[in-house]
Amino acid sequence: MSPADRSAQPPSPCMPLRRTVFAALVLSTMAGLGAWFLRLFGADGLSWPETAMLALFLLTLPWTVIGLWNAVIGFVILITDRDPVRRVTPLIEPLPGVSLTARTAIVMPVFNESPERVFRHLRAVTDTLEDTEQADAFEIFLLSDTTDPAIAAEERARFALWKSGHVRPDALHYCQRPDNAGHKVGNLRSFCDAHGDHFAHMLVLDADSVMSGEAIVRLVRLMQANPRLGILQTLAVGLPALSPFARIFQFGMRQAMRPFTVGSAWWQGDSGPYWGHNALIRLEPYRAHCRLPVLPGRPPFGGEILSHDQVEAALMRAAGYEVRVLPVESGSFEENPPTLPDFIKRELRWCQGNLQYARLIAAPGLRPLGRLQLLLAMAMYLNPATWMLFLAIGVGSTIAAGSGLVAYEPVPRPAEGFFAGVTDAEGLALFLTMTALAFSPKIAGVIDILVRRARRQAYGGGVRIALSGLMDMVFSALIAPAIALAVTLFIVGLFFGRKLEWQPQARDGHRIGFAEASRVMAPQTLFGLAILTGLGLTSPQTLPWSAPVILGLLLATPVTTLSSRTRLGRPLARLGLFASPEEFRTPPELRLLALDVHPRVMQPLRPAPIDQPILLAATVAEGETVPPG
Repeated sequence: MSPADRSAQPPSPCMPLRRTVFAALVLSTMAGLGAWFLRLFGADGLSWPETAMLALFLLTLPWTVIGLWNAVIGFVILITDRDPVRRVTPLIEPLPGVSLTARTAIVMPVFNESPERVFRHLRAVTDTLEDTEQADAFEIFLLSDTTDPAIAAEERARFALWKSGHVRPDALHYCQRPDNAGHKVGNLRSFCDAHGDHFAHMLVLDADSVMSGEAIVRLVRLMQANPRLGILQTLAVGLPALSPFARIFQFGMRQAMRPFTVGSAWWQGDSGPYWGHNALIRLEPYRAHCRLPVLPGRPPFGGEILSHDQVEAALMRAAGYEVRVLPVESGSFEENPPTLPDFIKRELRWCQGNLQYARLIAAPGLRPLGRLQLLLAMAMYLNPATWMLFLAIGVGSTIAAGSGLVAYEPVPRPAEGFFAGVTDAEGLALFLTMTALAFSPKIAGVIDILVRRARRQAYGGGVRIALSGLMDMVFSALIAPAIALAVTLFIVGLFFGRKLEWQPQARDGHRIGFAEASRVMAPQTLFGLAILTGLGLTSPQTLPWSAPVILGLLLATPVTTLSSRTRLGRPLARLGLFASPEEFRTPPELRLLALDVHPRVMQPLRPAPIDQPILLAATVAEGETVPPG
């Protein structure tokens, strides 16, 4: 079947209705929140700062409201549907035990990464793959762009040792390029040009990725059984960690990601996301249709596209192939940044790449949902900057008015009808509503765990999951202003030619001292002091409203320091706080990593059948008990 034939086939009959319902929910919610804001600020007329704040508030709503309805829909599906995976990802399931007929290349592009970590992860993948009795259908490629001579030499030595002791040495390949041209996407393109004719599929792993053999085999079976499928993305959850920052962040991310992804898959369907790793790709259409253009102009907005994944997903769908996410929380892992500064560096790198999408939104040939995916990827980073600008205008105008330097004359309007009866309590209600909306994916994820006995036990009990969820939301609220300010300053710098070089991520835990944290978080601290001083001198009555932002900015330095210390992470692990189910029952692929995390129940996970769709599920069968830690 040609791509044109695939493109001509109509989508699922229910998908247009789902998308219409979702759009109606989002637009009506945005209209209601916008009207509520207008009622509060427009009761005595709108000054120009209030008009600007209303416009910025409306700009922040799409990302927030889409997250809300993704979470709500996903939560409803998770707790009411016996097979939520099939509901949102309706793929043809192959019969159990079906052999793989297509060859798949497992590729890991690396650039100056720790060779010890790279080979530890690769060996965990291949060792569990051998246990599936389908290993002959796979070959493994380490695609090195490493430029550091010492690291490159260690890569070659470790590869030679690995290959000499492997049961299938001819299936292991080490490919080294002389430079990092095109970064990761250039590395993958070089592989496709050199080896793509020999494989039907390509499984992309990052240097911090781990996937179980059974999860990989299931992806390939699904791809074989569904010839219209171009990209099949898995959920990659965080590996157990001792860094307090990584533990807290990936706990909250995991809870939010589950309902959010199920909900988004419900209406996105065959136009889903690709996150660049832990995903299976059909090579023929990828090679033919997913070559990225070079953008006109100079970096940071022109030149090579740095964030390739969502563009490739849009191009794959435009070619008539499906892009789907498999919302299964089993057998697919990644490492997260160990400290707040490392996380911010990663965010800024992705921000620079995602903002390049502005030049692709109107590219010919893309489907509407492909354009929407690019817009949402941009909104992820424009949203915090918009909130910071909203805050700056609000605080600045308040200080100016309170000091008597400026008198803003609102457009007069009688406080009657729609604007009658506005109180401070209503303003507090809107603030709490927006806070709840921002946390709705995490709230939905935690409740989804709490209402299921087996899932509660998988996380060590309801008390642990509830306490971890509450602490995570407090921590997220504390670090959000620091991250938002960093993103805002970076975006401003982009317009003056500032850009980041594509460097390896910090993956190992390391302590950040107070002096280093003070230097890194100096802009956050100074901005927090400026707000506190300005409002305290001119409008002290507004300080309680500004307290969450001020505290987040002023505490950025101590939070950075404390959340980097593994000596604080070990007690959290012993208590089972911010734990993943894999810390209680460790699957084989993670046992092979020998992670330095406090062992709770060192009992292997009973593998689930390869073809059985499972969610968090995956850690324990419904009704099965987990021994206390």
